[in-house]
Amino acid sequence: MLNRALQARRWAELPERGTPVMLRLIHGIAVGIGRWAARLLLYPITLYFLISAHAARRISREYLKRVHGHPAHWWHVFRHFHSFAATILDRVYLLRGEFQRFDVTLHHKEILHRQVESGKGCIVLGSHLGSFEVLRTLGVTQQDFPLKVLMDTTHNENITRFLDALNPEIANTVIVSDRADASLRVKEGLDAGFLIGTLGDRVSSDGKTTQCQFLGAPATFPAGPILLAAVMHCPVILFFGLYRGGNHYEIYFERLAEEVILNRDRRAQDIQHWMQRYVDRLEHYTRLAPYNWFNFYPFWD
Repeated sequence: MLNRALQARRWAELPERGTPVMLRLIHGIAVGIGRWAARLLLYPITLYFLISAHAARRISREYLKRVHGHPAHWWHVFRHFHSFAATILDRVYLLRGEFQRFDVTLHHKEILHRQVESGKGCIVLGSHLGSFEVLRTLGVTQQDFPLKVLMDTTHNENITRFLDALNPEIANTVIVSDRADASLRVKEGLDAGFLIGTLGDRVSSDGKTTQCQFLGAPATFPAGPILLAAVMHCPVILFFGLYRGGNHYEIYFERLAEEVILNRDRRAQDIQHWMQRYVDRLEHYTRLAPYNWFNFYPFWD
């Protein structure tokens, strides 16, 4: 339990690199010179972080070695960092409502559409693999489905505040997870037929965790998403938004459960069972798009 709390603290205490001045500069470049030219500038920016971000570089090497099965070279880490930078840049355009810039392929979208047509809310469980912003923007700007997002905003506050200002309509869909009324707002959203998006691959400071096998080794995952689904008695749909290079994204939907039921006598085992099912699918998509994994902190126990 102590190791898991330390892991949560490791992530929370990582310095926030996105200063307001730098974010305004990125926004000015993205809007002023266009996406094609802005993407060219990602190369020197990525090189800078490759040289200066020692901890993230080491963590990237460890992760890439696990997912590829052989040691990672510096150009693999560069590609990993560049993919992350590209999705951050694209968030500017997505939050500005410029969805037409992107080629988005939806896989198994009927799963989501059937859920929306039922009029009943559900939890959409995503990850820090690829881009969750694609789903948020698709839901709000294209009005394909009603979506709210349960989000921890305490880390990367500068980035969150800056990006929210780009599209207040999307910002208003956020339910802050550490507020006292978070559970009530989730319940109200589900009752009104909203999809509640949340991420399942980064532990928080609440201490509710479980261990799962991920990429060949034990890793700590949050128990919160499964506990939330069990309390709310609602379906869980998995979401993975993979960045495929250029302007192409692929969105995958899968149904995890119609309802999560936790047996009182084996509650911990049931939580681990459901989270392992999620982690198995996360590993599947991680291997499909290995440079999309954006958890740059010590992940494995």
